[in-house]
Amino acid sequence: MDSIGSPPFLVTIERIIQQKVRSWKPLAGGMISQVIRVDLDGCESIVAKAGDGGHDLTIEAYMLRYLREHTGLPVPTVLHDQPNLLLMEFVAGRIKWEGAALRHLGELLAGCHQVTSPYFGLERDTLIGPLHQPNPQMGSWIAFFREQRLLYMIGIARDSGHLPAALEQRLRRIAEKLDRYLMEPEKPVLIHGDMWKTNVITRAGRVAGVIDPALYYAHNEMELAYMTLFGGTGAEFFSAYTETIPIEAEFYSTRRHIYNLYPLLIHLTIFGSKYLKPLEQTLKRFGF
Repeated sequence: MDSIGSPPFLVTIERIIQQKVRSWKPLAGGMISQVIRVDLDGCESIVAKAGDGGHDLTIEAYMLRYLREHTGLPVPTVLHDQPNLLLMEFVAGRIKWEGAALRHLGELLAGCHQVTSPYFGLERDTLIGPLHQPNPQMGSWIAFFREQRLLYMIGIARDSGHLPAALEQRLRRIAEKLDRYLMEPEKPVLIHGDMWKTNVITRAGRVAGVIDPALYYAHNEMELAYMTLFGGTGAEFFSAYTETIPIEAEFYSTRRHIYNLYPLLIHLTIFGSKYLKPLEQTLKRFGF
């Protein structure tokens, strides 16, 4: 608290915003940076993220601006960005899945998934949480998922020390067989990339803000799969989403489990061995 509340940090914010800081308090999150709410003398509140130089916060600013420019998702306005400091609009609300807001989220995400590109990936690499996310532009979704998501994150998980060698080999074997289970979509669509309850702010039964993207162009099922993990979002979301974009039965029975190997490997890398069991269960489901 002392480091982020030190006079140089607050003076920097005052210089950029050209208002005096009245008060501040920590906010939840901050995996790759410290996050605070800053209340200004002009009665406005903003969010400040302060990094230690290990991760470039201009990447997050780029992603928020990209979503604001290309989609109807209610992302906070970026007020200032530099590698170690990001200032954003403060969005009032709470982090909670609830029926009406989930329907609204389904409508919003279906709109986002109608933004298309000629290629999978993105014009630049991004981050997912604290981890690098490579986005070379490719014409095949299955090849992109195999090389830039599954095999890439297998290597990161191995290097973290949390992925046993035997399990790594099983994961690599299923990676070789993805053509059995996945399909090429009609076109690449823009996904938020880290659509989970802690990244959605709701207010009065509506989605007031969407934060912490990890965006790229993908199969829309990649996003939807993560939203079925760890208890999922509930039927309201999928009911609203499918009013615009149908979801095939094979997504629920098969493909979502393959796609969720990626977020499970991310969780294994960041949080450790408690995510070994769901990885093993998925591999057993497919006979690996």
